[in-house]
Amino acid sequence: MKQDICVVVPTIREYDCMRAYFENAREHGFDLDRLFVLLVTEDFCDVDAMEQMLDDEGVDGAVYDGSRREAWFDEQGLSAYSHLIPAASHAQTSFGLLYLWAHPRFERGVFIDDDTLPHAEWDFFGRHMANLDRTDEVESVRSEERWVNVLYQNAEEHGLYPRGYPYSAMDETVETDRRELTDVVASQGLWTNVPDLDAVRILMDGDLRGQAQTRTEHEDFAGDFVAEPGQYLTVCSMNLAFEREVVPAFYQLPMDDNEWDVGRFDDIWSGVFLKRAADLLEKDVVNGYPLCEHNKAPRPTFDDLNNEVPGLELNEHVWEVVDAVADDADSWTAAANAMARALADGDFSEWNNGAFLNHCGEYWLDWLDCLGELSGSNTEPSRDAAVADD
Repeated sequence: MKQDICVVVPTIREYDCMRAYFENAREHGFDLDRLFVLLVTEDFCDVDAMEQMLDDEGVDGAVYDGSRREAWFDEQGLSAYSHLIPAASHAQTSFGLLYLWAHPRFERGVFIDDDTLPHAEWDFFGRHMANLDRTDEVESVRSEERWVNVLYQNAEEHGLYPRGYPYSAMDETVETDRRELTDVVASQGLWTNVPDLDAVRILMDGDLRGQAQTRTEHEDFAGDFVAEPGQYLTVCSMNLAFEREVVPAFYQLPMDDNEWDVGRFDDIWSGVFLKRAADLLEKDVVNGYPLCEHNKAPRPTFDDLNNEVPGLELNEHVWEVVDAVADDADSWTAAANAMARALADGDFSEWNNGAFLNHCGEYWLDWLDCLGELSGSNTEPSRDAAVADD
């Protein structure tokens, strides 16, 4: 079988977790020859050891630290776009999206965080691929707040809201129905053990070590679901598969490495963009299985809080900005371009660090031009000056 899946793993510590994912694939009969594993790391990490791990496992792949990423941009003739990948940030997963886009053999991508492990009961890769091919019926969810808590299935028991869920949308009334899947473009697996919460909610849970005392278990999840069209939800990239086509609308944004010190919203905001574009194009985002075990390392909760506070107010409104545009979009690029322009050109001065949204929009427009260069597109550039001046 051909190699058609690019697995992107941002890592500076526990890259050996991938051995468990490879073993899971072998146990369930998933063909590892379909995978190309891209480890995105830093110059201070042991690249040789990461490469040796892939060799030991007999899995094709590559390791890109900061220097290798710069060299890759130079080799592609795209050095003017290297600013798209922030330094020392989880948002470096965007490099994986560029790498996937540059190689047409990759029809699908998978994001895996290095502090996770697969659950033995699921064929991890096989279930994600099957989800992307589904045309059956699943539960659909909505609320009057237009936001769906991905932990809604047992929320009355644990009371958790995930990282990125707007505070203004809490205490929502959940309604469920059934929906037939027609074209699934993303499969978000959820997580047991350490829930994916923001620092404020972790502090409210009485935990100063960044993990939360309330944990999630297999029993907290009752199967797959979708958020209905026009509804938003948080998307976490620790356990996620997606179709190649979504890349224009899935930029992970320049988090951490910016003058406003905004961080921690890369996958959250890209998930908002993904859901908006998916709704416009009548596509689906499936959530639920396969679960992964999230083993977040202890760290001061206040460190995460410092990274999140600069963007907390913006997080309450980003979805409103993109929800108001792109109604006539007929492609992922068209939807992404309209949303990026809304961010780049908007006046967000009433919000704390509102200029960061303009910054994100400018970078997103660069992202679209970079994708066009990689694909040899003859389409018009998304703006006159394609490249940021920094």
